[in-house]
Order: sequence, then structure tokens, then C-alpha cells
Amino acid sequence: MKVYVTLKLVAASSRPSLPRRVIALFQCNLAHDMEDKIVVLLLILSGFSVVYTQSVNYRDVKINQGIVRGYKQPGENIFTFQSIPYATVPTGRDFYKAPLPAPTWNGTFEATDKKIACHQAGVGLIPNDSKIEEQCLIANIYKPDSLQEKLPVVVLVHGGAFLIGYGNNLQPKNLVNSGKVIAVTFNYRLGPHGFLCLGTDVAPGNAGIKDQVALLRWVRDNIEHFGGNPNDVTIAGCSAGSSSVDLLLISKMAKGLFHKVIAGSGANTNAFSVQTEPLDNAKQFAQLLGFNNTNDVKALENFYLDTPYETLLSYTNYLHERRDSVILFSPCIEKDIGQEVFLDDSPVKIIESKDYVRVPMLYGFCDMEGLFRLNFFDNWKTQMNENFIDFLPPDLGNSLKERETLAKEIKRFYFGDEQVSESNILRYIDFFTDIMFGYGMLRSAKLQVEAGNNQLYLYEYSFVDESMDLIPNTNKRGATHCAQEAAVMDFPNENELSPEYQNMKKVMRDLWLNFVTTGLPVPHGSNYTAWPPMSLQRSYMSLNSTLEYRDALMPERAKFWDDIVKEYYKFPSPPNPTSFGFRFQSTIYILNAALIFILITY
Repeated sequence: MKVYVTLKLVAASSRPSLPRRVIALFQCNLAHDMEDKIVVLLLILSGFSVVYTQSVNYRDVKINQGIVRGYKQPGENIFTFQSIPYATVPTGRDFYKAPLPAPTWNGTFEATDKKIACHQAGVGLIPNDSKIEEQCLIANIYKPDSLQEKLPVVVLVHGGAFLIGYGNNLQPKNLVNSGKVIAVTFNYRLGPHGFLCLGTDVAPGNAGIKDQVALLRWVRDNIEHFGGNPNDVTIAGCSAGSSSVDLLLISKMAKGLFHKVIAGSGANTNAFSVQTEPLDNAKQFAQLLGFNNTNDVKALENFYLDTPYETLLSYTNYLHERRDSVILFSPCIEKDIGQEVFLDDSPVKIIESKDYVRVPMLYGFCDMEGLFRLNFFDNWKTQMNENFIDFLPPDLGNSLKERETLAKEIKRFYFGDEQVSESNILRYIDFFTDIMFGYGMLRSAKLQVEAGNNQLYLYEYSFVDESMDLIPNTNKRGATHCAQEAAVMDFPNENELSPEYQNMKKVMRDLWLNFVTTGLPVPHGSNYTAWPPMSLQRSYMSLNSTLEYRDALMPERAKFWDDIVKEYYKFPSPPNPTSFGFRFQSTIYILNAALIFILITY
């Protein structure tokens, strides 16, 4: 393809240095024939600058692994480089371990969307034409159509309960079209493959979130080639993606790999974010599949290694329907077995110790996150009336007696003396808002501020378009789980949305871009309502058709849960396979010794 140029004489003092211009020319691959390159080089040497009047529809970028070719998106002012391997999934007996280095190649890697997704159950969160592959650790780069360098970078971690999803669940093209940022999306291992945590060499735990660390290291080492600034990286996510970035914040393994955090609808102290008893979870899931020799750690390892992964996946749908609001496979505190550890203590203790880097944070959730569980209402209302204890997460109460006491106290707080029914469905939504997402975020936010983070900006998102259905048996609407992320990311045919929602999406994108580029959601001199950092009273910005800064977010509910966790919180613990094996062996030794003693005595 020929590239036409126009020539403009420029003063020698205003020209970039020759080596940089020549290097940029050949790296961008804008002139493809050797003849063109020689002509352009001679023009540069003659004192002319080269202005390209016909843009190409692709760009080649040399990264550490080789050359990647990305393409201009039709109708967009952006280039995308998709499906680039950033790490390698180990195989065989290393299947559940941390990722290996990324592959390299000769020639040019066609960085088009290969629709790769990691192993997961088919629940409709990925397109029908997705390719489920074991080697699924790929990154997608979205960059503006410009030669600007050192742009801020936003890395988006997808949600999906650590069980489902893929990097391009939601796309950030509108953010990138602003010309202000480069965006990165990516896949990471999910379900048992990503989060089986036995505390052994075979399955030390946290493979999926170690994939995320590998991605951030890849960004550090390569994003500059795309025009990004490796020293200005924001990590962002919603739901499990939010829990992920909140955990990355306190991990020594991820230290220095990012500089700002956007966390929405998921905190590192939520019960689903860190397994309370990871070994028990692994045993419980194995028993669901008919394997009962779970007290033998080697047998348990072999079960997870030998069982076809399709069989494991067939049961993960069950995990979405758990009444206790947790997932069996999520990040865990690791046992120290001499390998690099992602999480070495509970999030609460790490934050309280202040042994982590405090960075600017944009932090919040939606007013009716509990709508996430509305589909279960008809089935669960009777169960909640009969066995409310089943709806308590495992990090509440250290004994059955404590949990029974808690169940009565919590049910009374939300429902009084009434039965759970259609008449108090809004309280049902409040309960799941608080226990799944909201209170964990309020708790983590306050711990952060108490630890000295004076750059945490708390919000509650409550905008709902009038086209949304009313909540059954009410005249109310509410913002459901991760509605704020949907407002920021791309929608198909956005011009068909209501004017009110289009405006809300503009406001949300402005706030997010402000934060990514400056560390402030509302910089000084902005036309938006001033947004100070959160106080210890949990002051926050209400994000709706208008923005309003308020004194305290959900004060009554927050106080109730503050008191509960102060007395009844059960800290998560690392797996300790040696202990149950040791106890079993010790019992055998004691019984044998007793038998020998009896035989000798008598």
C-alpha cells in the first residue's frame, strides 16, 4: 500500500532529533516499500518534515515478544490490538499454579479479536461464538489514533463472580475516543482452575489473581510501546473485578504496578472476595461431584487433576445460587510453601497494619445492589422465614450458637417481626445490598481512611432510567449491581438511549476520565459539584441526575454492621492440609500405641 506525503520546510531548531524521527518512521511502518522509506529518509535529511495525509488502517508495534499488528476500528478514532498473549497457562500437574512467561514469535502477530475466553460454565456472559481455550491469557489494547506518548493507562478487570466472564465483557471505546487514555482489558483463569486453594505445591491458590499480576507486569514492560505511561496506571473493576483491584491494592506481589484504583460494587472485605475456609470449600465441591476421600490431601489433589475440566464446570452453575452469598472458588490467604504469595493475611489485618501503599481511590456502589438477587425472591422468601441462618455468609460467627443468635438479630433488623414477603421486598433488597456488596465497601473504605488514605472518594450511584421496570409490588426503581460500570462503558446504539441516560453516561465518563488522568474525580476549576475525600463519617457523592455531596452513606445500616463485625467477624484463614493429614495420622499412631500398650499390659 502506497502512502502519500506532503512536504513542509521547517527550521532546524524546531525539528525533532534525527534518530528519533527515523526510528519513529520505521517502527510505525507507515511506508511499506523500501523505495518509499529511502525517499522519505532523504527528505528528512534535506530539512523537510513529513506529514502523512492518508492514514493506514493498521499499525505495527514492536513489543518485547515480537511485532503485533493492530487495526483502526471502523467509525472510531482508535486502534485496537487484541488477543495478545501476556502469559502462559501451565499444564499437566502444574495446571493450578501461577502463570508462566508469555510466548514470543517471529514475524508479525495479527492482533485481531480471536474471541478467546477461559474455561467457564455456559451462563450467557460470553458470546456464543467464543472459543473456550486452556491458553486463554490474552490482553486487548485500545489506543487513540494519535502519536501522543505517555498517555495515562486504565486496566479494566472484568467481573463475573470469579466464575464467568472475559476481558471484553464491556468495552471502553468511548473512554479511549476522548484521546486522553489508553485502555487494557484481559482474561484471567476462573472457577476451580483459577482459585482452587489447597495450600500444596500442586494447588497453592490464587492462580487467577496471579494472572492479573502477570498482566500488570506485562503492562509495565510493554505499554510504553503503544504510547502509554507505565508510571500512570489505574486499575478498575466492578463486582469480582472490583474485589480484585481492592485485593491487588494490599498485595505485596502487585506493589508498584499501578498508581490509582477505581473499585465499584466489590471490596476486599466482602465475604465472597476471600475464602474463609478454602480447604473446606475444595472438599465440599469434590463431594458434590461424588468424591468422598477428601481427608487424603493427595487423593484430593489427584481428583482435581484427573477430573475432566468439563465435569468440574458442569457444577459451577450451582455456585451462583448459594444462599450464603459466597463463592466456593475465589482468592484466598495462601499458606507459605516457598513460592511467591499473593495474599499473606486477611485484608482487614493488612489494612490495619498499614503495610501497603495508599493510592488515590474512586470507591462506591449502587443504591439497590440487592436487585442482583431479585430473581430468587419467590424461592427464597419461605426459606428465609424458616432458616434465616442459611443466608449468613461464613465469615459471621465462630460457632453455631453465635450464628443462630446473629440470624435472629439480623432478620429482626431488616424485617422486624414480619415474615419476608412481597410487602417488604425493599427490605429484602436492602439485606442483599448490604451483605453482598455495600457494607463490605463501607467497611473497607473506613479502614482505609483510618489507615491514613486521604485520597479516597466515596460515592453511591442511584440513577435509574424511567424505561426500567418498577420493582414488583412497589412504585420504586433502583440502580442494580454494577449499574455505574454500565454507565461508563460502551452501549450499542447509544444515540437511542433516553436523553437523561445519555447525559448520565457523559457525566460518569467525565468523572472517571478526570480520576484516571488527575487522581481527582472533580478537579479544581471543574463545573461539577466539589467532591472532597471521604471523612471518617463516610461522607460521599450521590451520583444521580444531579450530583450532591452528603455527610454519611447509609449511617443506620452501616452502624448496625459495624457493631456486628466488631463482635462476630470470623477472619479468613489459609489452607492447612498438613494439619488435617497430621491429625488423621496422629490419631492412627495414638490408637496403635494404645493397642500395643494394652497387649503388653495384658
